[in-house]
Amino acid sequence: MVMKPAGVPTKELQKIVLEIDELEALHLCDGEGLSQAAAGERMGISRGTVQRLVTCGRNKLISALVDGKALVVNQQGAP
Repeated sequence: MVMKPAGVPTKELQKIVLEIDELEALHLCDGEGLSQAAAGERMGISRGTVQRLVTCGRNKLISALVDGKALVVNQQGAP
């Protein structure tokens, strides 16, 4: 999946890859309002790993939005 600014061909944009685990951590913490500990339990990973995923994912999202880059969700490894 690719999300990009309207009216600009994808080939002309710098791309940022959001990993599927970063997206899941963002969804659980920011979308569903779970704590990082609860999100970690649901994902089967530590709270510290969730914190890293959320921080990295947020930085990528902000960079894509503010700098007008294409956001590519890497779904490799997803069921």
